[in-house]
Amino acid sequence: MPRRNHPKPENTRPLGGGVGWARAESGPDGDWLVRAISGAQAQKTYRCPGCDHEIRPGTPHVVAWPAEESGSVEERRHWHQGCWDSRRRRGPTARRW
Repeated sequence: MPRRNHPKPENTRPLGGGVGWARAESGPDGDWLVRAISGAQAQKTYRCPGCDHEIRPGTPHVVAWPAEESGSVEERRHWHQGCWDSRRRRGPTARRW
């Protein structure tokens, strides 16, 4: 018997105003939209606000921005995955983004 293709749910949509697929995360520091960036997509150097070190081209990382500012490019920050995951314990560096 042939397989049936099931349609995708209608409520699946990209978040973040065209930035790409993002997931919503909530924490004590607020609500965030978070997008994973693969090494192949990472083509510029960024500074991680968690550790104040560079994220070099080719390094997988995440981009996060406040959910209420979903369309604002100025609010997006590139984080190392480990720094993003541990931000609740340590918070951003004194540089303040």
